[in-house]
Amino acid sequence: MAFPVEHVAGEDRGNLRLFALSTCMWCRKTRELLNHVGISYDFVEVDQLEASQKEEAMEEVQKWNPDRTFPTLVVNDEKCIVGFQKDKIREAVGEWP
Repeated sequence: MAFPVEHVAGEDRGNLRLFALSTCMWCRKTRELLNHVGISYDFVEVDQLEASQKEEAMEEVQKWNPDRTFPTLVVNDEKCIVGFQKDKIREAVGEWP
């Protein structure tokens, strides 16, 4: 990946990569949920990237989510959760308190 990804430290529940927009309420809610639970993940705010980086990031999003909508959460390079779907996130990463 030639675009910058920010790592958030926390409990390792697998390889989580969140593609988000800085202005998206549902993206913000997804990050807040992951932060609240204390799960480790990587994220990128696609709209904050430079043009060439943004293009590459959108190509990666499209591999997982052909509609190219946000948030797009990639779990263990195996599955994708589109939108703020608390129950699907819980199912993918395990129970939390």
